[in-house]
Amino acid sequence: RLEMRNFGVKVSVIEPGYFKTMITNVENLEKNFYASWEKLPEEIKASYGENYLKQFVAMLKVLQKGYNSNLSLVTNCMEHALTSLHPRARYSPGWDAKLLYLPLSYLPSALTDAL
Repeated sequence: RLEMRNFGVKVSVIEPGYFKTMITNVENLEKNFYASWEKLPEEIKASYGENYLKQFVAMLKVLQKGYNSNLSLVTNCMEHALTSLHPRARYSPGWDAKLLYLPLSYLPSALTDAL
């Protein structure tokens, strides 16, 4: 963002929370994770253990329940960034982005890692 300022280009960063899209579709993710798992060398599978993959997929299934389906929150930010005379430097659409990820970005890395 700052590098482009010297060229007269304004850049706005849009950091959305989790929304229901094909990218966050758990069935697609699960299929891709298991397909990637099958391609891994046995030593890597042994290092992680198959339980790691199962727990990760289970966590995704729980998290998807909180995904927002209102994509207009994101597209409204895009529209504002593109059409506003004074666009914001950062946009954080979604409750999780505003209440969780944005505050975490201001904390020291060690504390963020612990959380």
